[in-house]
Amino acid sequence: MAESQIVPSNADSTEQKVLEIGERTRIVQAPDIPNDNSSDEEDDKEEAYEVEEGDFLADWPDETEELDLVHARIGSLDELRLARFANHLTRLCLRQNHVSQLDPEVFHLLTKLEELDLYDNMIKDTGTALERLQNLSVLDMSFNLLRTVPDSLKHLKSLTTVYFIQNRISTITNLDNLISLRSLELGGNRIRKIENLDSLVNLEELWLGKNKITKLENLSHLKRLKILSLQSNRITVVEGLEELTELEELYLSHNGVKRLEGLDHNVHLRTLDVCNNFVSAIENLSHLTELEELWMNGNQIPDLSALDSQLSHISTLQTIYLEANPCQKNDMTGYRRKVMLALKQLKQIDAT
Repeated sequence: MAESQIVPSNADSTEQKVLEIGERTRIVQAPDIPNDNSSDEEDDKEEAYEVEEGDFLADWPDETEELDLVHARIGSLDELRLARFANHLTRLCLRQNHVSQLDPEVFHLLTKLEELDLYDNMIKDTGTALERLQNLSVLDMSFNLLRTVPDSLKHLKSLTTVYFIQNRISTITNLDNLISLRSLELGGNRIRKIENLDSLVNLEELWLGKNKITKLENLSHLKRLKILSLQSNRITVVEGLEELTELEELYLSHNGVKRLEGLDHNVHLRTLDVCNNFVSAIENLSHLTELEELWMNGNQIPDLSALDSQLSHISTLQTIYLEANPCQKNDMTGYRRKVMLALKQLKQIDAT
């Protein structure tokens, strides 16, 4: 998957992520499948049924290693006859279809799969379909109807990257055996508590934006974590980050944070995003000597008096966002000049 990108903007900014994986932006249509732009629901269902009636992959040789079947209106996997690709298939992409069930008899044969992309389908439960995919390293089940992390993941010890964006998951579970996991994305779910992550000792990226999390906790075992995203949650205090000494990027925008604190041990931070909170002072940042980007727009900072003491000595600092604070609203003409004078190393102030 391409690296996740957070795009700052004004006070209405929200988390935006690049969801494409590697070359998955390249869409390969199966032969003779209509590709109109109709949004009519009946047409969608009719086309999905037509796909099921034929040999959808008749023109693909058994030795095929990668299958990209994006937005092909596939409703059932039966007519794909995936079993004949079992000896060679390493990558299967079925994103943006109508798949609701995974046949264990078929998937148990696809033991060479390394990447499985089921993004944007209608899957509620995977059953036992995934449990024999011992070589699987990347799994994307974003935008489905899952209520829990599939239990079968405990068998997939080769997984390094997992995406469950925008499902209906309420509890973090079934990840205990994933000791090779490097990136975990659970954004856009119904999670209320950070928990059950202790065994993920190699995790480098944790994305939990747009949930209902109220507290930063249970992160002490994630000592290799480099990116932590908790945008659009219900966090009020920055805490529990003492053991994350390798942390480089921290995203806490759109929460209820009132004070910058709890970052004493996170000296390798390069990006700090606390925009659209209730922060009233620029403080406790002077030790972050590797900081490159600081996003504090949309808070309650009254003046710029602390810029010099807190940030002027940080030579790596290139970007700062302070718009939509009282210090900008109450001094529209002099605001930018004051920031530039205090922080001469900057290359960008706000969005312009």
